[in-house]
This record gives sequence, C-alpha cells and structure tokens, in this order.
Amino acid sequence: MKKILVVLGITVAVSAVGTGAFAAAAAGGDNSFQEMFPLIKQMHPKLTEGQLQDMYNACHGSEANGSNMMNGSSRGMMY
Repeated sequence: MKKILVVLGITVAVSAVGTGAFAAAAAGGDNSFQEMFPLIKQMHPKLTEGQLQDMYNACHGSEANGSNMMNGSSRGMMY
C-alpha cells in the first residue's frame, strides 16, 4: 500500500510540474515586441526603438536561429 501511495504522489508531482512548465512556456511565447514595447521603453528610456528591438531580439531570439537568452542560450544579450 505504501508503494502505491509513493508512486501516486510522484505521478501527481511530475504532472503538476509539467503542467506548470507548459503554462509558463505558452504564456511567455505569446509576447511580441509591440506588446512589450511600453514596458521596455519605461525601463530603458534613453534607447531608441531600434536599439530596444535589437535588445529584445537578443534576449528572445528568433525561431530561425533557435538560440536566445530566454531559452538558456549561453550567448545572451551581450555578445
């Protein structure tokens, strides 16, 4: 009986973590530069829109190159 409860507890924990990770990835993937622009501009008021776009792309990358800071790339923003 104890083994069944342990296996059930592990299964529930893994499912919860997986669901949370999926939800975080789905929510984070929907943000585009235009949606983020007001916040980015507020945080970096001295930068031009082009510089902010470059910074956003360096952090979030593009689907073409597959590397970006938000997905654990070591290249990051300052390269």
